[in-house]
Amino acid sequence: MNTPERLIESTRELLWERGYTGTSPKAILERADAGQGSMYHHFKGKPDLALAAIRRTAEEMRAAAAGVLAGPGTPYERIEAYLRRERDVLRGCPVGRLTMDPDVIASPELRAPVDETLDWLRRRIAGIVEEGKTQGQFDPALDAGEIAAAVVATVQGGYVLARACGSPAVFDAGVRGLLSLLAPGTP
Repeated sequence: MNTPERLIESTRELLWERGYTGTSPKAILERADAGQGSMYHHFKGKPDLALAAIRRTAEEMRAAAAGVLAGPGTPYERIEAYLRRERDVLRGCPVGRLTMDPDVIASPELRAPVDETLDWLRRRIAGIVEEGKTQGQFDPALDAGEIAAAVVATVQGGYVLARACGSPAVFDAGVRGLLSLLAPGTP
């Protein structure tokens, strides 16, 4: 892996572990095993490198979600597959955690890939809900955008609750609860 790639990957890991403020250029260079001037040789500075790392993380999250959401099965089964997919629940979402970082939220540039990814996810899930409504699997009165927001909120909130109590059990309980509400035939 070349130096710019090592810098991006190191920054991605550190942002997930420590957030933007807790990720110092020194820590990035140490993790990347890169020389002192290499960050500024390849990037304009920490914000530029962080943006590249956030974009990469967002792209990977979208690709992983798209793979599950476009998979086989009914709309309900695809949403279920997304909710139940393998996750490192106690680490949290690498994109969602950035929403709790005041420096990321205050920067339109750093925040943009986060917003775009969460918006994309809600739109994709809303499309699946609409598909399920058309097929008669979901109640036609459901608001697809609200259901999509509930799915994303269940996942993101589940991460927070799981981290707070040190157990993925609460995440799993939230997923089961939402799925029981969405289950075809639920009155």
